[in-house]
Amino acid sequence: MAFVIGEPCVDVKDMTCIEECPVDCIYEGERMLYIHPSECIDCAACEPVCPVEAIRPAQHVDDRWRPFQESAKSAFDVLGSPGGSTKVDPPIEDTEYVKNFEKH
Repeated sequence: MAFVIGEPCVDVKDMTCIEECPVDCIYEGERMLYIHPSECIDCAACEPVCPVEAIRPAQHVDDRWRPFQESAKSAFDVLGSPGGSTKVDPPIEDTEYVKNFEKH
């Protein structure tokens, strides 16, 4: 997984990153956005445009963000690999972790 979207995106979903992604690998969930781990090409176009700094390279994910990394993997285990977010009707179903996540 090249990049991970974490807690700052929950209930914000700015979507500027979706517009910047050249491969359409960022999917809209009900509460947050998810980067498809096998569709991301590691270009980093999404990271600097996120106004809430919710996107990090996977190698820089700490323990606080690890559940969001696992959630993205789980979301796409269910969805599969449709070949881009424009090929599915948004929103995709959030994972149980994200559904139950309480922001502090």
